[in-house]
Amino acid sequence: MTNSTTAYPMLKSPLSENRTLTGTILPVAQLQPSHTQQMFDLLSDYFLNITRARFENDLSEKESAILLLDVNGDVKGFSTLMRIRKVVDGQNIVAFFSGDTIVAREHWNESELPRVWSRHVFAEAAKVRDGRAYWFLISSGYKTYRFLSVFYRDFFPTFRRATPTFEQCVLGALGRHKFPQEYDSARGIVRFSEPTPLRNGVATISENRLSDPHVAFFLKANPHHADGDELACLTELTPENLTPAGRRMVGLQ
Repeated sequence: MTNSTTAYPMLKSPLSENRTLTGTILPVAQLQPSHTQQMFDLLSDYFLNITRARFENDLSEKESAILLLDVNGDVKGFSTLMRIRKVVDGQNIVAFFSGDTIVAREHWNESELPRVWSRHVFAEAAKVRDGRAYWFLISSGYKTYRFLSVFYRDFFPTFRRATPTFEQCVLGALGRHKFPQEYDSARGIVRFSEPTPLRNGVATISENRLSDPHVAFFLKANPHHADGDELACLTELTPENLTPAGRRMVGLQ
């Protein structure tokens, strides 16, 4: 199994931005060499210990990539995606797992990535007729974790309440499946033998940030995030679980 790295900022309202990027979804097999080179270079700009072999190994297991392209067709952000199927307590689970994810700093105020990602994933989740669909992600940066509260009503883990038994079982099943050697089920943390932490200054938690209860919880739940520890997170992909901002992002209002 491979590492997955994620860095994404907290977002401004999607109604008040000027888009300079265009999102497109491609099967991994259809990515061009120029795409993969730019994806690797971008990831290396924001994370330590990124190697080409690890990057390509991680990419090879994914089914699709969401690319953010500028007017010249250059990659300025991307995310990779795969789905995991499990049966938990007799219920079919389809989890959409986000792999390597990054957006260039100069585009952090744009919401093209979550817009394209969420519309694609919710369309796929709607096809799940015989089970429940979830977004499964791991986060070594508070900005990615904070992203959950912007668009989803319920997600886990959270400061608001203990993770329910069923969701805890789902997290455990997915964590052990995807990261059999690295997942600590007691702590809900993925700890890699060769971590890829964020570079200094990308997602530093200041004292001011700790006034946000979501950020304070993330630090408590993942105290070694700066060393590359990843917090395993889960949210159900249903329209009812979306916040008003989430519904706008998915195009439901």
